[in-house]
Amino acid sequence: MKFLAATVAALIAGSAHGFSSSSSSFTQSPLNTAATSSSSSKSSLNMVLEKPATKKKISKLEQLKIDSGHLIQPLKEQLATEEIGISKDAYQILKYHGSYQQSNREIKGKVKDYQFMLRLKQPAGELPPDLFRLLDDLSATHGQGDLRATTRQCFQMHGIMKGSLKTVISSIMNIGSSTVGACGDVNRNVMITPAPFSSTDYQFAREYSKVFAHLFRPMTPAFTQIWLDGEKVATSEVWAKEVEHHNVDEKMLYDSGRGIVLDNTVEPIYGDRYLPRKFKIGVTVPGDNSLDIYTNDIGVVVITNDKGELEGFNLMVGGGMGRTHNKENTFARAADHMGFVHKDDIMECLKAIVAAQRDHGNRDVRANARMKYLVHTLGIDNFRTLVESYFGKKIEPWRPMMEWKYNDWMGWWDQGDGKLFYGLHVDNGRVKDEGDFRLKTALRVITDKYNLPMILSPTQSIIFRDIEPKDKEGIETILREHGIKPLEEVDPLARLSMACPALPLCGLAQTEAERIIPSYLNRIRAVMDNMGIGEEEILIRMTGCPNGCARPYMAELAFVGDGPKSYQVWLGGSPVLTRTAYPFMAKMKVDDLEKTLEPIFTMYIQQRQEFEAFGDFCHRVGAEAIEKFMESYSA
Repeated sequence: MKFLAATVAALIAGSAHGFSSSSSSFTQSPLNTAATSSSSSKSSLNMVLEKPATKKKISKLEQLKIDSGHLIQPLKEQLATEEIGISKDAYQILKYHGSYQQSNREIKGKVKDYQFMLRLKQPAGELPPDLFRLLDDLSATHGQGDLRATTRQCFQMHGIMKGSLKTVISSIMNIGSSTVGACGDVNRNVMITPAPFSSTDYQFAREYSKVFAHLFRPMTPAFTQIWLDGEKVATSEVWAKEVEHHNVDEKMLYDSGRGIVLDNTVEPIYGDRYLPRKFKIGVTVPGDNSLDIYTNDIGVVVITNDKGELEGFNLMVGGGMGRTHNKENTFARAADHMGFVHKDDIMECLKAIVAAQRDHGNRDVRANARMKYLVHTLGIDNFRTLVESYFGKKIEPWRPMMEWKYNDWMGWWDQGDGKLFYGLHVDNGRVKDEGDFRLKTALRVITDKYNLPMILSPTQSIIFRDIEPKDKEGIETILREHGIKPLEEVDPLARLSMACPALPLCGLAQTEAERIIPSYLNRIRAVMDNMGIGEEEILIRMTGCPNGCARPYMAELAFVGDGPKSYQVWLGGSPVLTRTAYPFMAKMKVDDLEKTLEPIFTMYIQQRQEFEAFGDFCHRVGAEAIEKFMESYSA
């Protein structure tokens, strides 16, 4: 054990120099750092890293988490003031409750018009009909009138005033849903393939996504104290009731004596400092990469036998999108395959992974706090050894499985149980009524008439499930009458694209995304049609800043905001979302889109291999070859 401790400590300390990989217009250098947290443990064993001899000063944010009394103060006292906003410290704690404080950056004035965005927790993306009705009503009475489907399969509501937060959150909690853990340094919404097929592998994926959501929920009473005045919720969380037979609480609290469970009666997994940074889990079945599985801290793949019986799970670790411009020690990363774990051990193994990040993730430098940097620094083999030291067992080799494919599951599909599901494309997730386009009203009419549950997709769209075949025509009629295009009329570029909200409400946005991507797609469509490649389908994503909310670094072609009306261009992601793209160009001005893409498309036309996708081509030839071609190109 001492040898392991010394090895891990040396690897972390030795990461100070990192390494560089140059690109065409700027350098991205994956320098990784990790540090030990000071979480205490019931176990007398210090399994991996020895605690420092002298107490190290911790960051202000880490101290805030400790002083908050498990996410209560100063939020509780700030919510009671007459001010329209809350303090910066209270805002940091509010995130754990599922909300962000925002202001409209286009409204200039000495006093900010503070408002709040609220994000739901929806494991597996599931949205019961009664919850949609509630959200529809709340958005009209307490929000800005619309809803937004996120890239992590949950709804956001914008424009809530401080005085309405308690009403909105308590209403959501009392109907059996939650906003707890939708934000903050905890496990976020657990994603899944959205396809509601009735086969056992898809059923297991849905079931275990809810198990993991319940396993890693924050246990603090802060949420009921602040939003329900200490009273119990009227209805417990829907997903918790669905997985009661798994005895999740018992397995959460099980202490193997190997350092996973902390000596903390409130938060036995998270402790009083929670995690170093946000944590994301995704679950799917072999071959279905509709959820960007490689972008998660933990990717879980259901493995069944020939009879459809659950055997266990393939696990991948260390994915993540966020980075910072001009900080070469931050980068996007696709997860590594870690191995296979039997079904009876899956909860304990995931606890071990979370404990490894909790204790050894970087709490000193927040930009390097995600688990991807710990995995990258140690390497997958040493990280696996670290996890095994908590887990107490060897992790088996990754089980072979079918190749990944990408499908957004839009349109009509047979569920396999005699019913249908319908995937409804939503441009950038914005559910609104605007002129003749009345999507929000259409969803309410369908929900009221057919009482159908929804699933939010990883691509910001919506799936209606459990549709009786006789109701297909009626649903299509409602959509048509409310100005919703049938799927065959949606441009494939728009169908494959994603963009984050960005301006005017996001405080991190450096430029536009959601509001400008329709014009970008129209311009790209014109270039492609003019060049005779209009039949090609290219996965395009856009964000207003480098944090990567729309997962741009996995796209075949991405635009990442790096200043007013300016974007980085990224190329070479996989059409099946299994690798990251590379940075190709910095500071592309909005007006330069056509002259930037035309030579790249020309090279693609001239040099592509048979059936080669655009992203695969850019990955194969590389940035340097594309740059040389562009230098000699003349229209």
